[in-house]
Amino acid sequence: MATLAIGDQAPAIQAKNQAGKEVKLSDFLGKKVILYFYPKDNTPGCTTEACNFRDNYQSLLKDGFEVIGVSIDSEQSHQKFIAKHELPFNLLADEDQKIVNDYGVWVEKNMYGKKYMGTARTTFIIDEKGIIQHIIKKVDNKNASQQIRDLMAK
Repeated sequence: MATLAIGDQAPAIQAKNQAGKEVKLSDFLGKKVILYFYPKDNTPGCTTEACNFRDNYQSLLKDGFEVIGVSIDSEQSHQKFIAKHELPFNLLADEDQKIVNDYGVWVEKNMYGKKYMGTARTTFIIDEKGIIQHIIKKVDNKNASQQIRDLMAK
């Protein structure tokens, strides 16, 4: 399992989006990327976070960002999530858990005393050259976009 740090080169990504189109992180060189990992489509916290990015998407684009969400859900699940909430950005299907492992966000979780493996909600801010600028481990679902803006302003 990877342990990534600020200043590291972001691991390469190659995965299918909600439309079955191959997406690579390298496609976005020259842009800043908000790469956010979330546990599951259509769950309350994940929906809140995705809708916050949706509601702020145009201003994030103006600021030079592209938004990419990643979960271990299928393309079909992503299609339904996007349609239901009118999400304007790519969601990558990481069903083989390669990306979550490469980014070190596939972790042991504990709910009601039951241990299981799952995705840790984490956001990576990647600069125009593919270098990790920030890692947000305590994501504020309701204010995810503002949390990123505040970090970038420092």
